[in-house]
Amino acid sequence: MTQDDALAHAAIRDTLARYNMAGDRLRVEDFCATFTEDGVLETGTYTLTGRAGIRAWMSGFRPAGSLSAKPARVPRFVRHHLATCQIDLTGPDTAPDSAQVRTYWMVLTDIGPDHAGLYVDRFRREDGRWLIAHRKARTEWFAPESYFAPVS
Repeated sequence: MTQDDALAHAAIRDTLARYNMAGDRLRVEDFCATFTEDGVLETGTYTLTGRAGIRAWMSGFRPAGSLSAKPARVPRFVRHHLATCQIDLTGPDTAPDSAQVRTYWMVLTDIGPDHAGLYVDRFRREDGRWLIAHRKARTEWFAPESYFAPVS
């Protein structure tokens, strides 16, 4: 790994952390700033396109009300924790300022482990910053009492 590769890896991990810290605290502008202007946030439920679309969703987000069948239950805290992270920088035959990233994550709330899954990302370097160009957030597990479990 070259020094430039190591710096790219560190910058991508920094963006991952900023995304989760901002999301946990509902800091809309900080959250949106982790995406490229045309970034996409995709889940099994919705696809948001561009910072404007992500901003509109994040501005109206209510932790239990938008994702849970139990709107009266609101977590006292939400903390995303990142685990294994695989970063593959693309080579000169594609786009040298992009990367494919896969990261395991788990969310803790006041019930303990709440839900967990995987981010499948495409990052792009713009103006010296590594930003999320496309994120597919897959939730693979919910606790029985999860605040965020989909309505069944």
